[in-house]
Amino acid sequence: MIASAAEWAIVGLSLQVGAVAMLGALPVAFALAWLLVRGRFPGKLLLDAVIHLPLVLPPVVVGWVLLIAFAPNGPIGAPLLRWLGVSLLFRWTGAALAAAIMALPLMVRSIRLSLDAIDPRLEAAARTLGAGPLDCFVSITLPLARPGVLAALVLGFARSLGEFGATITFVSNVPGQSQTLPLAIYAALQVPGQDWTVWRLALVSVALSLGALIASELLLRRVTHKDRTGPRDEL
Repeated sequence: MIASAAEWAIVGLSLQVGAVAMLGALPVAFALAWLLVRGRFPGKLLLDAVIHLPLVLPPVVVGWVLLIAFAPNGPIGAPLLRWLGVSLLFRWTGAALAAAIMALPLMVRSIRLSLDAIDPRLEAAARTLGAGPLDCFVSITLPLARPGVLAALVLGFARSLGEFGATITFVSNVPGQSQTLPLAIYAALQVPGQDWTVWRLALVSVALSLGALIASELLLRRVTHKDRTGPRDEL
């Protein structure tokens, strides 16, 4: 399906960006979902709206905000460049950041639904038996939230693979640095006679996304089956 080393490099970069975006966003998504489910504080509704803003904003706006924030003279970009010598502009790390932000709302929603379905009485019972907050989280909350976490991982990865608007606005379309599959397809569409390239890259994109969704379903079924049969097996 892939015809050249350059196209393989695009696929590899897309997988790298998707994996880093997914893993980087996961702890943030879990913490935000936890706050929305268990937190009681002023401004909770506003925080919920801000988290989900990338779902309704044009991706170009998200990319523009990132460009302003992480520019060499921006409020975040300037300290990063001055103190750490790090710049995200025109680099794959910037593409991963843009993809993570666009995937974050989906990941938060998935984990939030899973946390919301946990019966608080189970955690209360564990505390009465002497479990501390960390023990209760590791032994009760996290295992029960596994389906939502797994779904969040796969949804985040699939969403990151398809990210276009925020990425091209923030880090441009630089071959070998920020040119992921969607950006490569867009670039090929601008060149006459590149129809087969577009077809190949589009098919790879569909295959990767479809594979991620199928893997998500299989993992969820496996986890659900273990949760249902585990106690019976122990008996």
